[in-house]
Amino acid sequence: MYEPHYRVHNHNRSRRGRANAASCILATLFLLFLAAAAAAVSFVLFKPKDPKIAVTAVQFPKFSVSNGTFNLTFFQFVSVTNPNRDSFTHYDSSLQLVYSGSQVGVVAIPAGEIGGGRTQRMSAKFDVEEYPVAGEGGGGGVEAVSEGGGGGWAAGTMEIETRMKLVGRVRVMKVFMHKVESRARCSVGIRVSDGSVLGLHC
Repeated sequence: MYEPHYRVHNHNRSRRGRANAASCILATLFLLFLAAAAAAVSFVLFKPKDPKIAVTAVQFPKFSVSNGTFNLTFFQFVSVTNPNRDSFTHYDSSLQLVYSGSQVGVVAIPAGEIGGGRTQRMSAKFDVEEYPVAGEGGGGGVEAVSEGGGGGWAAGTMEIETRMKLVGRVRVMKVFMHKVESRARCSVGIRVSDGSVLGLHC
């Protein structure tokens, strides 16, 4: 005689499993939400700030004008302050020398690191040789500075512009990296007769 077999399903156990899985998912989502909220609050409280560049001095130990061109050796001294709590790592930075809107020289600034709240002094040097002076047989779209022009420098002077760019990253809370960038732009008045610096406007 055939006897039917019956399979007993434990519905309570199945419901408990689904409930436990749902609880684990909710707990995980809640922890992720807390972590995201903590990161957002930390970023607001410890928001990375761009480093501060202060140009302290410029020098032209070598400067001459002859045959419609000028030659110079240029030094720029700056101090860079990192206002952040964590260190600032800089890279891909440069200093340009510009004469009447045209770049006449550029030098790369070596990569480095500035600790949190620290100030570091930097200097850069490069040479410019036989760059044409307009009005003296030169060209290239540059101009000699005369009375009442080019920022108000007197006759017998010329104006050079320096443009420094500092690019890097700041580590926030020892975990997150944030890109920061600072620039400094200054105009320098030079006495053509001896290359002395008449003024520095930043």
